[in-house]
Amino acid sequence: MLRWDEPLPARPRRVVVAGVSGVGKTTLAARVAPLLGVPHTEIDALFHGPGWVPRPSFLDDVERLTAADAWVTEWQYGTARPRLSARADLLVWLDLPFWTVTFPQVLRRTWRRSRDREVLWNGNVEPPLRRLFVDRENILRWAVSTRHTYRELVPAAAREHPALTVVRLRSPLDVDGWVAGPLQHSLRGTRPF
Repeated sequence: MLRWDEPLPARPRRVVVAGVSGVGKTTLAARVAPLLGVPHTEIDALFHGPGWVPRPSFLDDVERLTAADAWVTEWQYGTARPRLSARADLLVWLDLPFWTVTFPQVLRRTWRRSRDREVLWNGNVEPPLRRLFVDRENILRWAVSTRHTYRELVPAAAREHPALTVVRLRSPLDVDGWVAGPLQHSLRGTRPF
């Protein structure tokens, strides 16, 4: 597993970004894709149908996505993770401090989406924050209850797929440093340091 400042072995073509809900997976994926010149597919858009109902074609869509030569997406949904891991050449793990970075981010994002009635995937809208107390799957509760999950999932994926390069980013400064350093240098085929 690489740190933020360690060089990538090659220019990545198929990238998954892992981490707890609200950590910034989609933001980083959307930042990485244009640098690599590859499409970013937001996996939530493949998963959520109208009314927050899972789309029946989700796994077929994931198969089509991973069959492509180059892509960036988020590494989530238990049924999709094995397919994504098997085809990815880079997994970027956002393992940021939960209570001081991630939770405030997901709280702000959820509040903004709820307040503005922001339309998300396939016409869905973030439910009102008051649902936090009654909805067991509210994104804030989900983030708290699953915050340690990736500490098992990521190392297991790395063991199962030895050719998969895994980078662990532990702070927002690591994220920026990795994008500006090792990722940028992989595009030019040069070593960052």
